[in-house]
Amino acid sequence: MDSQRDVMETRDPVDSQRHLQDKDSLGLAGAEGHVVTSNLSAQDGSHVVAPVISQNTIQGNVTTTITNITNITHNPSPVDSMATNPKQETGESKQEADQQPLLSKLKALIVSKYKRVKEYNSLLGQDVLLTDRYTQLLIIEKHRQQEEREKEICTSGTGFFSARQREYKSISVDQLFKSDCGEVQTVILQGNSGHGKSFTAQKIMLDWASGSLYRDHFELVLHICCKELNLRDRKGELSVVDLVSIDKKFVPLVQKKLKESPEKVLLLIDGFDELQVPEIRKSSVKDLSSPAHVDAILDALSGSRLSGCHLLVTTRPTASDKLNKLLKRPNVRCTEILGFSEEGVLNYFKKFCNEKALDNVKENETLYTSCFIPVICWIVCTVFRENMEKHMEVANALETTTSIFVHFVSILLEHHCQGLEQSVADLLWSLGQLAESGIQKQQVLFDRKSVEGTVSDPTSVPFLCKFLLKETVRTNEMFSFMHISFQEFFTALHYTQDEERVKELLTLMEQQELKTHLLPVIQFLFGLANMKVVQDLKDLELITNICLEKHLKEWVVKLIEKKDTRKLLFTLHCLYELHDEEFVRAAMAKWEKVKFESIPLTRADCWVLLYCLQCCPTIPSLTLSRCNITPDKLRMLQPALNKCQELGLEVDKLSDADVDDLVSAMGEGKTLRQLYVGNSSLSDESVQQILTALSKQKSVGEVDLYVKTITLTTGQSLLHFMKTTPAAESVG
Repeated sequence: MDSQRDVMETRDPVDSQRHLQDKDSLGLAGAEGHVVTSNLSAQDGSHVVAPVISQNTIQGNVTTTITNITNITHNPSPVDSMATNPKQETGESKQEADQQPLLSKLKALIVSKYKRVKEYNSLLGQDVLLTDRYTQLLIIEKHRQQEEREKEICTSGTGFFSARQREYKSISVDQLFKSDCGEVQTVILQGNSGHGKSFTAQKIMLDWASGSLYRDHFELVLHICCKELNLRDRKGELSVVDLVSIDKKFVPLVQKKLKESPEKVLLLIDGFDELQVPEIRKSSVKDLSSPAHVDAILDALSGSRLSGCHLLVTTRPTASDKLNKLLKRPNVRCTEILGFSEEGVLNYFKKFCNEKALDNVKENETLYTSCFIPVICWIVCTVFRENMEKHMEVANALETTTSIFVHFVSILLEHHCQGLEQSVADLLWSLGQLAESGIQKQQVLFDRKSVEGTVSDPTSVPFLCKFLLKETVRTNEMFSFMHISFQEFFTALHYTQDEERVKELLTLMEQQELKTHLLPVIQFLFGLANMKVVQDLKDLELITNICLEKHLKEWVVKLIEKKDTRKLLFTLHCLYELHDEEFVRAAMAKWEKVKFESIPLTRADCWVLLYCLQCCPTIPSLTLSRCNITPDKLRMLQPALNKCQELGLEVDKLSDADVDDLVSAMGEGKTLRQLYVGNSSLSDESVQQILTALSKQKSVGEVDLYVKTITLTTGQSLLHFMKTTPAAESVG
């Protein structure tokens, strides 16, 4: 052995590395794959052993030492291997080391693929960063009871979100595979259409590849998009490895991980409900490389073939039966995405739009509640942002509630409906029929028998939610709409197809005052008669009855002529949903006096009132008494208040900083029948400013002001005002 020992030199490692930096001069191979050659010589009687270098030419009288060489191609012969140190790394260890750069490349490819997302209205090259859109979702692990579901479906506004926050504890994505009972192997992530399941799957892929999620848990995360599988070959030419590999060069890595350390692999099957497989076949997959049908492969992924892998499946609840038959795993955790929490809605508006827009949305309970669905939240923010870019006022930037719902229906039909058995028109008709039957009975939950009586395949319809309820020793399958507002919308949509039914409904509302649960349906009917919405419905291949608008206009004019103050606000909302300026102007002209008394107005009510008043060239008389008009709402209504010939106004919580807005709203030359500034304490200067504005009116009736102090100057101004300003009749 002495004659074969290596001749070693002592050399500083840094110096040795420096000698190796010039790869071209040494002929070393790096990642580029250059051929390795080296000219070495040995002292007489010695040998050179360099097992990491191939194609050696040995010439005399040169001694060399080579250390710290990595990424060098090496194909040693058996003799070379025997001549090396017995403690040399095995081929398997070296292969593992060689796969690390491959894994890094795979992660880089995943980051590149998933870091951007295409929105529903994206044009070519308009993708946005996923991190700019993704917002934490409310994920729970709880099977909700019937009473709990009914109450949530019928609750709106802040009460809806408060109940969710009180009742549910959210699970973060990084905790999905950790429970109080220990580690979980399989997680089912259920959620209705548009609730953020695929966004969550994409975010998981991005965060894992970026090193911020499951870093110590999974060495490999593989994404299987079922929607894409529907477009791929079903002729048995795909294997398990083909199914999950992004690129063929990563096949060896995937094979090795699945075979040798499946417990460190996470298979993410996204959109299981969209997989168009009539029936899952019994797995006949012999190994990971064997071709098989897609359904058989999925059976292998979830069954014993890859039982060591962790599994995360996203699906709509309507596919739970098929998924339950497929899964043969113990230790399954079932979770549900409920969409956004109240904090989630706020964070989304902050990212996408602004908080001021959200303040306006909050005042419309129907719209604000529906923002728990991420798709609707996106629609609302998109409408606000695009209109504000046109320099529209925030209060006027939002489209009607009906138009938002139609946008939602359009998006779900285009992007979340795979393999529908019905035409779009037939589907919307059948959904409307189901919704109306529930509204008439004031019912929000439906059993499978009643649903199948109208909707041919309820499990494929994205507008219905499916869940199981325990009944003694059995489970009962139930359905509902996402919220009662969607049930009301589809009921109205159903009425648009039948002129006689619309006339019957309107007559019923004239005769029976107690049918208040039908008022939202009528409001949606006015929205569906909006000409812009009618065009959107035509794009959905749904033609509404052409006489609908005529009947609705005649009915609302009769309602106005009755001067029923109880229906005043409802009437204005109907006119706003119709959004026909010419008709609104004519209808408002039939009101000699618009009087709101002891009717609290929200911000949404105020922008509806503003729209209707601005359609009029002049406003004969308007009274807002005990309506909770704050300085903020006063600023909203200011353009319309200026046009009033007669005005009665009560403003709460007015400060010195708001006096300019009050003066501007009063204008000049009015008959000011009432001015009441409550819950305020104004300075001497502010009182004098208001008195000056009052002196410019045609006549002034009752005035109530609360002041901090009254100076001599203010007292004199008051006496002068009372002597010189004509008195108007106070509001009775």
